[in-house]
Amino acid sequence: MIDVAAAREAFAHSKDGTIGLEEEFALLDPETLDLVPRFEELRDTASDELREQIAGELIKSEIEIVSGRGEDFADAVERQWTARRLLFAHAAEAGVALGATATHPFADYREQEFIATEHYQRVADGLQWVAKRNNTFSLHVHVGVNGADRAVRTCDRLRPVLPALLAISASSPFLDGLDSGLHSARTQMFTRTFPRCGVPDAYGSWDAYAEYVDLLVRTRSIVEYTQVWWSVRPHFSFGTVEMRICDGQTTAGESEALAALIAACVLQAAHDEAEGAPHADLPNRLIEENLWRAIRFGMDGRLLDLERGIEIEARGAVEELLEWTAPARAEHRLPEPAFGERNSAQRQRALLAEGASPFDVYAATVRETRATYAQEVPTA
Repeated sequence: MIDVAAAREAFAHSKDGTIGLEEEFALLDPETLDLVPRFEELRDTASDELREQIAGELIKSEIEIVSGRGEDFADAVERQWTARRLLFAHAAEAGVALGATATHPFADYREQEFIATEHYQRVADGLQWVAKRNNTFSLHVHVGVNGADRAVRTCDRLRPVLPALLAISASSPFLDGLDSGLHSARTQMFTRTFPRCGVPDAYGSWDAYAEYVDLLVRTRSIVEYTQVWWSVRPHFSFGTVEMRICDGQTTAGESEALAALIAACVLQAAHDEAEGAPHADLPNRLIEENLWRAIRFGMDGRLLDLERGIEIEARGAVEELLEWTAPARAEHRLPEPAFGERNSAQRQRALLAEGASPFDVYAATVRETRATYAQEVPTA
């Protein structure tokens, strides 16, 4: 099921700067805000136009919007806006609300049902409790990168930026009815339990990465390349670098700003690789230290500047990403990402500190999601 040669060919024909967006949403009862297993119903009753842009995920109470291949960022966002509008209208007509925080604050994971696809049944059978426990919602961004070796080395260069991207995206402080004390409970639960997940090794070349995948196949560890769940990875089918580190975003504006920053990071890293800019492959233990800080404190915390060996504010780390990626944004006509004073996790924590219950906090996020994702396609 894994054709490494075909994957290399996909990168040979890939074009720098194509964009694909994937946004995952929780399916909710509008009154109780609990998860409801309504994916198949929404899929089967969707219009032909909408059905092409929605997909199932692991559980029946989750749905994903996919833009498909956009020739550039603006094209991908326009496709996504159309799908959002259609999905939110369709869900409302069916009596389903949509949530966009990266974890559900109080749903019982033991009650969730897996969707009946061959891929996800394989995940469920292979991972057992690990799959059952994973009720999470994220934002994935695909960015076209030409050349298989260049794509792998672009992933290598992106390893140190994963924590800053996670910090700005954090939206999941609650889990199992509890305040987790974290800003991204999703990341702690998902990346620490799934195999082949989190910060990847630096592979250096397509051949080295393909050798790793071949070992997994020969030893019956995997049968699909998507069973390699690294937080950044080369995608075999699409010829893209796929960024998978980020929490789902409560508002459409945050989702688009984060996607623009991710696209800029990938394209700047690809440009630096092509130009032979200096780069050191940092050990995982150092990047993981920053990843934990992002999980625990998000934008309220501090990250390590691993080149200087000092602490910096998380916001400062994001500002450094914006400065580094300015050339890529200009070259590929990417918008300047606009982030608010507080991200979703910070807003949720502020409401909790003011005396709101976790239910009321989640209800506020659901209102934010509906008010922003369900808009008509904006016009210039």
